[in-house]
Amino acid sequence: MKNINGKELREIVAENSGAVIIDVRTEEEIRSGMIEGAINYNLMGPSFAENIKSLDKNKTYLMVCRSGNRSGSACGFMEKEGFQNVFNLDGGMMHWDGETV
Repeated sequence: MKNINGKELREIVAENSGAVIIDVRTEEEIRSGMIEGAINYNLMGPSFAENIKSLDKNKTYLMVCRSGNRSGSACGFMEKEGFQNVFNLDGGMMHWDGETV
């Protein structure tokens, strides 16, 4: 796992059309806005592990939460499952300086 900032996240997405942004916040938190194109897999939800295990391990994943802590935990879980290209948005949505939807 590598911690990245908002600029780096945008660069990775621009350079890798297959990159996947996963927001691990709750539905309530998502209502305040999320990064365009992100999918929501609530880290605390009952299907989180199942959803992650069904993903292509060869893709690049950019993990996001409110502050960077839960997404960091999600990155650790993914690495244990064999994912190689996992990035954590350092500071999460609290430090995101881009647009939200």
